[in-house]
Amino acid sequence: MKPNTLATFYEALAPGPASAAGVLPPPDMGQGVGHFNVFSLADLRGTPPMTFNRRAYHKITLCRGRSQVEYADQAPHVGANTLFLVTPRVPYRWLPLTEDFGGYSCLFDDAFLLPARTGVVLAELPIFQPGAYPVWEVAEADCAAVEAIFQKMMHELGSGYAYKHDLLRTYLWELIHLVQKLQPAPTPLATHSAAERVATQFTELLERQFPRPSPQPALRLRTATDYADQLAVHVNHLNRMLKETTGQTTTALLSSRLTQEAKLLLKQTDWSISEIADSLGFADVAHFCTFFKRHAGQTPGDFRRLAVFGV
Repeated sequence: MKPNTLATFYEALAPGPASAAGVLPPPDMGQGVGHFNVFSLADLRGTPPMTFNRRAYHKITLCRGRSQVEYADQAPHVGANTLFLVTPRVPYRWLPLTEDFGGYSCLFDDAFLLPARTGVVLAELPIFQPGAYPVWEVAEADCAAVEAIFQKMMHELGSGYAYKHDLLRTYLWELIHLVQKLQPAPTPLATHSAAERVATQFTELLERQFPRPSPQPALRLRTATDYADQLAVHVNHLNRMLKETTGQTTTALLSSRLTQEAKLLLKQTDWSISEIADSLGFADVAHFCTFFKRHAGQTPGDFRRLAVFGV
């Protein structure tokens, strides 16, 4: 299944019934500055429920009121005052569980925060790293601080200021850094060891292969030996480095990531189980089914049926 685009986003949330204010694209974004928009979640009341899928853009949302966030293959997060980030890498769905929900959301594409414009690479920030789970409960005081930035964005987006897009980028970076400050600080490392460098390179190679946009071509790198060859190290050396930094073997890390992607494909695409097996590099569907049952505790068919019917 292809990710939802900005066009499909606005099409789904266009103003309709009197109870739904809807969301419109900014009228002045076609000026080579990338795409940015910010809106109140109250404008979404009465709009159709969101579908579980990837989005071809980034999004930061603060929801006040009880809601549910389904993110990748993780268990749904249910709570109030929920802050969550969306990237094109991972599918998600947000479902309000109360009719009087509120809050704000902003969305933007890669072009709006090009490194040439900002000097920062978004993917290098901790909260946008592969494997991150950016869904959090936010304390009331922090909610107020986040809302203040969203309100500045909304005011500026509607202004006629000639340099408003530069100012909006500043507000967006302020929001991103505020979100990062709300996270527990990682334990600082005095130096980056050889093992850490190898582990980082391995993770980058692994994540480049996902998400899977179509059944073909199959994964280019499939085994521990494939990754070792790509990194120009012996497979035993790669295994030692990963074991030292992550506590897991190369094969265990690969199996975990393949299982995660298999679950997403079973849940959000209409590909056959055979097509999913081919896409993930399995020799045949029987091998894939055995692998999936060993790591997920059920067959691919059973997992898909349960996911579809919400059991």
